Amino acid sequence: MIEKFSIDYARCLDKKDPISQYRSQFNIPQFQNKDAVYFTGNSLGLQLKNHDFYLKQELEDWKSIAVEGHFHAKTPWFDYHRSLAADTAQIVGAKDTEVVTMNGLSVNLHLLLTSFYQPNKNCYKILCEPNLFPSDLYVLQSQIELRGFDPQEVIMFAPVDEHGVVIENELYSMIHANKSQLALVFLGGVNYYTGQVFDIPKITKIAHSNGIMVGFDLAHAAGNIELKLHEWGVDFAAWCSYKYLNSGPGAVSSVFIHEKQINKNPFRLSGWWGHKKSNRFELQNKFKPINTAEGWQLSNAPILSMSIYRFSLEFFNNVGIKKLITKRIKLSEYLEDAIKLCNQKNKFKIITPGNAKQRGAQLSIFISQDGNKIFNSL
Repeated sequence: MIEKFSIDYARCLDKKDPISQYRSQFNIPQFQNKDAVYFTGNSLGLQLKNHDFYLKQELEDWKSIAVEGHFHAKTPWFDYHRSLAADTAQIVGAKDTEVVTMNGLSVNLHLLLTSFYQPNKNCYKILCEPNLFPSDLYVLQSQIELRGFDPQEVIMFAPVDEHGVVIENELYSMIHANKSQLALVFLGGVNYYTGQVFDIPKITKIAHSNGIMVGFDLAHAAGNIELKLHEWGVDFAAWCSYKYLNSGPGAVSSVFIHEKQINKNPFRLSGWWGHKKSNRFELQNKFKPINTAEGWQLSNAPILSMSIYRFSLEFFNNVGIKKLITKRIKLSEYLEDAIKLCNQKNKFKIITPGNAKQRGAQLSIFISQDGNKIFNSL
């Protein structure tokens, strides 16, 4: 057992790994003149060495043809977002017409909730996990207040165990029991704190069977777990690109809106980039949205940020999510076994539920003794 965790054994596993060669294509931070052991890709993914493959072209077009780049750049800026659509859709299991890249994550959540959280005096509550990322909570609270409700009366938190892991059967029961009051179920696809992977298709099916809208923040899920948003019937979702998708700090976000919701043409905050392309640049007095997810755009696209995301998406899909999941499972099992080996005094408890196949690329560990000492040593 101990031999399994020798550096020589680990290097042997690396040599046998079919995707280990991709490591050389990332810039790895240095610590004491060595490659750092980087455990924070769930916060900020590492930089690809060729991250500026498309960025260089956009900078050159800006330099050489300036405003003409909107229509005459190598990839015209007018609909630059379309150059990302197919790869974005592949990442989350969507149709090209159901995704668009724009803005930052919290901005996109506000735009989506403006359309899909439509409370009334009888049906106005939102169900979410209690340890959702703080920015999501702020977004929900402000959207609730905008409609004239009190967030403390509206937000319902799913039941959790002592470590903050949502008790799934009780979550499902809660949806059924409160169906007459629930306007929305809103969860993280993977909880940032516990690493819990929610059963998105089951939650969506239960919510829809009770006439409830369902949406997800996939910031910790996109590029981490396999997603089939169209097939599962998820109403809407949004995610950032700077975590598992390696597109740089504060990089642009993408959204998914199921075609059934697009076809209902719900209210949305409108801006000129969501207007029909044929006469977008003409003087208009009425907004006419594109009948795809593009119709939720407000402003012209952040080209430079999107160019890095574009390269990252192509790189990611070239490797393939299934190969990444296979590698993820092996790494997770290896780490779990190492933790068990080191845990003879029972200081550690893995709180991320499920086995390696059911988890994402995260193991959250509760340390009951000497937590600061261990953290500082690491």
